[in-house]
Amino acid sequence: MPIPRPAPQAARVIAHVDMDCFYVQVEQRKKPELRGLPTAVVQYNAWKGGGLIAVGYEARKFGVKRSMRGDEAKEVCPDIQLIQVPVARGKADLKSYRDAGSEVVSILSAKGRCERASIDEVYLDLTDAAESMLSETPPEMLESIEKEALKSHVLGLTDDGKENEENVRRWLCQDDADHEDKLLACGAIIVSQLRIQVLEETQFTCSAGIAHNKMLAKLASAMHKPAQQTVVPTSCVKDLLASLPVKKMKQLGGKLGSSLQSDLGVQTVGDLLQFSVEKLQERYGTNTGSWLWNIARGISGEEVESRLLPKSHGCGKTFPGPQALKSIASVEHWLNQLCEELSERIQYDLDQNKRIAHTLTLHAGAFMYNEKESQRKFPSKSCQLRYGIAKMQEDAKKLFDSGLRDFVCPHNNRWGITSLSVSASKILDIPSGTCSISSFFQGKDCHSLSSSGSIGFNHDQSLPSPSGNKICTTPMYDMLQLRPSCEKICDGHDTSKQNKTLDGRGTSLKKRKGKEPGSILRYFQGCDFSAKQVFDGSSQMNSESYVDLDATKHQRRHLLCGDNDNDRIHEEQTMPTRTAWHLNVEDIDPSVIDELPLEIQREVRGWLHPPKRVQAAKHCSQITQYFLPAKKS
Repeated sequence: MPIPRPAPQAARVIAHVDMDCFYVQVEQRKKPELRGLPTAVVQYNAWKGGGLIAVGYEARKFGVKRSMRGDEAKEVCPDIQLIQVPVARGKADLKSYRDAGSEVVSILSAKGRCERASIDEVYLDLTDAAESMLSETPPEMLESIEKEALKSHVLGLTDDGKENEENVRRWLCQDDADHEDKLLACGAIIVSQLRIQVLEETQFTCSAGIAHNKMLAKLASAMHKPAQQTVVPTSCVKDLLASLPVKKMKQLGGKLGSSLQSDLGVQTVGDLLQFSVEKLQERYGTNTGSWLWNIARGISGEEVESRLLPKSHGCGKTFPGPQALKSIASVEHWLNQLCEELSERIQYDLDQNKRIAHTLTLHAGAFMYNEKESQRKFPSKSCQLRYGIAKMQEDAKKLFDSGLRDFVCPHNNRWGITSLSVSASKILDIPSGTCSISSFFQGKDCHSLSSSGSIGFNHDQSLPSPSGNKICTTPMYDMLQLRPSCEKICDGHDTSKQNKTLDGRGTSLKKRKGKEPGSILRYFQGCDFSAKQVFDGSSQMNSESYVDLDATKHQRRHLLCGDNDNDRIHEEQTMPTRTAWHLNVEDIDPSVIDELPLEIQREVRGWLHPPKRVQAAKHCSQITQYFLPAKKS
């Protein structure tokens, strides 16, 4: 549902940059010999030459359209060069196009707030850069203006061929213009410079629209292509929208636009001006009605979000006509392929951008072999995303099974799947100071691990979703201190005479050596636990207790076996004081423990859930203690 956003009080300069036939340009950069030739990029399937997904401007002159198949394109243009999109896992692999788009974004983002809208289009908020240029070096003070800026199409100016550049120069440098138009003039110059830089550094051309909001900038970028730019002054907004077909406006291409045409007789956006906001709200609701009233006047307060990276990752495949999937086995095969690609992409995002995806969503297109039920839609299903190919595949299958149960009818279980897609969303930056458990086994602290550029998650490791529960160590102490050396044990002997090390039960480690697996504590040698660390984790345990790993208490409990009170006091005084480490048992993800070696699992679970013991008499206690008066409770 469209949401109306009021226009900001201060004027803005927004640009929409759209790459020209981007997939074709990427292929032409790979093979320069294709430049200037009619070229198109086709999908991976070979039926009738494959479906066209991008058509170069040279091929468009011959009448080639994206709706055609490869064989049809050859009939219209026999010399057309058909380049097959790369294939991986039985479907189109768009990685090379995504990477090329990232090159462009890195250049454009240097001048202002940048929002990557898709692989080949970007929004820029150039308000600050335009204000700075207007105050320091306004266009009228420039000795020369780039030819690319003078080739701009400014709505409202007469395009009369040779004198067009001079008209644009006068508009850019006018002294009596209002502040809004002066900002747009600066924006036009800045965008032309960026487009030149993109061409020089990537060999890609792009078109752009410059206006006071995102809606108008996007409309303008498509008006003059390729390799051109269009400026929309405020005074020309009404004329632009007056003749714009309602279906050309973003969010009006579907049912809402059809309703405007059939119910209100609206054919152009300008036709909406005849309706009051109350009338539109009564017909389409408060939000949609207000939004329609605003767009008819070119009003849009939508902000350019600062986003250089995609909000989600998705992989999908279609199965049209006879290719529809009709068995669980075939669905599982393609889910495995899609999850493998998705897992690879989110792992790359994690390694390169330090971002974690939290939600896995499955979408499917399906039909029933029954006309009455043909309008039923396969419900989308979501769950918490677990990192690792096998785990993601398992979850995707469960989501499909759940959706299929809701989709099929009790009396008819004959179905077909025409499309499948899996996506990872709710992608958030990793909180500062967070690191993988693997860092503790490498002798590194969180800060050194983060700076090394690797977070340390592997492909089969579960990643808990963030929650309000936390495990706090304040600070962590050297875990090796849980096995202290017996410097002065109860009888007061010196360690030089009794050079033995005891475990937590007072048993000689020398005797135990080689008889049972080593403790997890040996993996923590050389670790730096000096810094306070906070980890987010999902709570999956029922216990509400806290585990207290106070080293001092541990030593007192297991090592003080002497019956001399003076010795005990002396021992307590000589022991170093350490801060306790408190863990909330609920915050520990059991799946993390499950991936540890078996002997380590037993040890950790022993810490978390110590067995209940029957209270017994203290070691080395005297018989006289049994005859002392009972303590009053």
